[in-house]
Amino acid sequence: MSARLNVDVAIIGGGLVGASAALALRGMGMSVALLDKGFCGAQASGVNYGGVRRQGRPREQLPLSQRAHAIWPRLAALIGIDGEFLRSGHLKLARGEADMAALEAYAATVADQGLELELIGHNDLRERFAWIDGAIIGASLCAGDGQANPRLVAAGFASAARRAGAHVLENTAVTGATRNGSGFVLEAGEGLALRAGALVNSAGAWAGPFAAAFGEPVPLSRIYPSMIVTEPLAPIMTVNTGMEGGGIYARQVGRGNCVVGGERGLPLVDADFSRPTGDGALAIMNKAAELFPAMRHAQAIRFWTGTEAAMPDRNPVIGPSRTTPGLFHAFGFTGAGFQIAPGVGEVLAELVRDGATSTPIEAFSIGRFSKPPSTSDRTADGSGAERHSEPQNRGVFT
Repeated sequence: MSARLNVDVAIIGGGLVGASAALALRGMGMSVALLDKGFCGAQASGVNYGGVRRQGRPREQLPLSQRAHAIWPRLAALIGIDGEFLRSGHLKLARGEADMAALEAYAATVADQGLELELIGHNDLRERFAWIDGAIIGASLCAGDGQANPRLVAAGFASAARRAGAHVLENTAVTGATRNGSGFVLEAGEGLALRAGALVNSAGAWAGPFAAAFGEPVPLSRIYPSMIVTEPLAPIMTVNTGMEGGGIYARQVGRGNCVVGGERGLPLVDADFSRPTGDGALAIMNKAAELFPAMRHAQAIRFWTGTEAAMPDRNPVIGPSRTTPGLFHAFGFTGAGFQIAPGVGEVLAELVRDGATSTPIEAFSIGRFSKPPSTSDRTADGSGAERHSEPQNRGVFT
């Protein structure tokens, strides 16, 4: 059965980035179609660890992270639920002198960015966070950071977008996308023909083929973070905790369950999905028991993995296409997209409406993965900065 739909903006990918963009665009009065090949928020956005942290991000991400930081406390007003958001603080632990030096250097580098980091020495750490054991010599605390429930938040933004009037089309895979005249034509689902003035590619781990179809291939890879949740325990952790240099991370929710991550799952045959491994689950729990003594006899009740897009420089792709007017990208968050996603949604809405945003995003341009324009591509002034090619790009996706 065929159907037709005309909208101002089509968004491919119903994760937290796409859904927050849809909600922001509806707030601007634009008609929106949000399309997902499965269910909104069912991939990386809904199965990640749930850390809402600014600390540890590259400096170039912090203006965007700070923008998102102002959104999280307003979730109840914005999407109708608080998503179990808790400003618990984020504590990054140092296992040795080199790690502590790295925390000190980072604090100095971002001192003007409003994170208000507090460096904590060994004795102070033992006094304030007695539930932490192991060879930890110090830490950095970002008291304004926190945690939330990704399963609630990701789906909550999509539901809010639907209530605001967006066409939220789940189980509707996009199979073709063409730049046509002043807009785009999409083929999706079972015979849906969709026309849109602008197109947002926020397809996460599946964004690569969409970008390549419009002449912008990227070195996107996939990662499969693995998590465990324990039975409810008496209060243990007072902050969301991570390790400098990577490794285990853990947080405790209000019901008492502890969420612990730090290992990777294995992709299944088609690499769209993954599964946790028994060895990985055991490794996570052993690390948790070593670091948090109160967890030594905790029972793990569930474990899972997710499929996430990763970029080689660990920065996402956010911004307008360099080849195709009206096309915008937002993907490749490399396991760190949960906190900044609501800010990314607002930025995308501004780019669609205004062609610019007040938040610095130059470092995230998709152009960083492409060759400089050739002489024939340059504009009359020789800069190559303003000219867009207008190919009749067409992608067919499976």
